Amino acid sequence: MPLFATPKQSNGTNTGPQAPRTKSKTKEWLEAVVFAVVVATLIRTFVVEAYTIPTPSMEKSLMVGDFLFVSKLSYGPRLPMTWLSFPFAHNTMPFVGGPSYLEKPSTGYHRLWGLGRIRNNDVVVFNYPMDDARPVDKRDNYIKRCVGIPGDTLRLVDRRLRINSRWVEEPRNSQHRYHVKTDGSGFNPLVLRKMDVSEGGQVTAEGDFIFSLTPSNAIKMKDFANVRLLEPYTAPAGMYTEEIFPHASQFPWNIDQVGPIVIPAQGMVMPLDTHNLPVYRRAIEVYEGNRVEVRNGRVWINGQSVTSYTFRMNYYWMMGDNRHNSLDSRYWGFVPEDHVVGKAVMVWLSIDYSADWLNKVRWNRLFRSVASR
Repeated sequence: MPLFATPKQSNGTNTGPQAPRTKSKTKEWLEAVVFAVVVATLIRTFVVEAYTIPTPSMEKSLMVGDFLFVSKLSYGPRLPMTWLSFPFAHNTMPFVGGPSYLEKPSTGYHRLWGLGRIRNNDVVVFNYPMDDARPVDKRDNYIKRCVGIPGDTLRLVDRRLRINSRWVEEPRNSQHRYHVKTDGSGFNPLVLRKMDVSEGGQVTAEGDFIFSLTPSNAIKMKDFANVRLLEPYTAPAGMYTEEIFPHASQFPWNIDQVGPIVIPAQGMVMPLDTHNLPVYRRAIEVYEGNRVEVRNGRVWINGQSVTSYTFRMNYYWMMGDNRHNSLDSRYWGFVPEDHVVGKAVMVWLSIDYSADWLNKVRWNRLFRSVASR
């Protein structure tokens, strides 16, 4: 018997193993794109996501043109509530406009385990709570400093922040408005630019100016030869501003005078009557899905007369470091925990859009951690 058989002649029918098919270049490219999109989506949903600062509400702590990494792990990744959306578009389709998502199917709020919880002075990204037209996770992203956490009692007194029984030290680069009175002369624009004073200007022909200044810039400006007076520009106590939360005359609050106000915590039993209902009504009715009514001077929730309410979620009080140029909790109240996106941890790039092209990049801000002070 021969060790090797002679191969049979082929009759045109291949009965042996077939040669492997090669993928077309187009199919390989599509598979690579799909894989990259899936991996990137998982990373930005569960680990870290890049954001940019579009407004000056956090100046000079965070600046317009800062590009941030926001950690989803810090407080636990929030699972998507709106499942079908265009990749990498938050709520608007690029170029063509319109919603980038389908509202159904959708799920409720669920969050995975995180590395910690929100603490006072964390810089937090969250969904804008007053946007009732979109699903929670598709509302615009805001970034502010969390100055009040669940259970805190918060007050603003002459623009100074008090949490529970202690006065809070302000962030190093926070800004406030100041009234500056000069001898009638103005300020050198080059000097203001060097100090990075970018908000404010002259308000009277007699040498009165209003500037937004950091504490260090206020000290410097006070020593200018032409400055006769520099003082905080503060709204007085008792002056009612309708735009300030809770938008009710029995709470005569303004941008510099707020509270005392108790921030709800999950499981907290809050006494409730027609007086304090404006403070907590939106949380009870909108964020926690109850029907709230007032009948004959009493509060009714879901058809029952009540004198208290037990909150189902934690809430937070957010404020911008640029205190007099920030749309924040002073205007719209509490931020519910299901709106929290993540913690700002690092500035990885910073672009000065007003500078010439040789000086666009703020090199001193690259890879700078976001401080809690």
